[in-house]
Amino acid sequence: MNLSLIDKIGTIFKYIFSSFLSIEMFIMSLLLFIILVVNLKRKNTFVQMLAIGVYIGFIIGIFVSYTTYVKTCVDSFIKGVMNYIYFPSPIVYFFIIVFVTVMILITLFSKKLTMFKKVINYLFFSTLYFLFMSFIALGAYHGVDLVDTSVLYQNDTILSIVQISNFLLLIWLIYTGFYHLYKHFKKKYD
Repeated sequence: MNLSLIDKIGTIFKYIFSSFLSIEMFIMSLLLFIILVVNLKRKNTFVQMLAIGVYIGFIIGIFVSYTTYVKTCVDSFIKGVMNYIYFPSPIVYFFIIVFVTVMILITLFSKKLTMFKKVINYLFFSTLYFLFMSFIALGAYHGVDLVDTSVLYQNDTILSIVQISNFLLLIWLIYTGFYHLYKHFKKKYD
């Protein structure tokens, strides 16, 4: 399907006005947008709760209307995540390293993070950089085509490096989430 950008936008507009369901979803999305914009001006808790209510109502409506399809999508998502954990994509691995680079720059220049959190971040990021450089070096040394995943998965060392990198990133994300929750509640109740 070779559509230009204008054709793609036209196709979406045709879809929006093609059925009652699509018009209803468009109006709900527009309502949510208007509520959020109004909240920028007023900063009212009622408006915030109304926005949350509209959003939750939208999600519940989708779950109720399309229960079997939602179950299929959730199953596919979980299978995709598990497939990525066991057979990671080198392209996503490169994006993880870009993310780690951005996070190390934020850590470097942040004045809000404690010294302990900065040391933990530096430890995780240095380990991830070591694993990434090892991934590249092993790929180059063994002549592994990093795009051909079937060849990539035959090398146990390269596959282990990528899987351990993903595991370490997951641990860091969970730790950082709990760290920020702790800081938020500590500030709130002190």
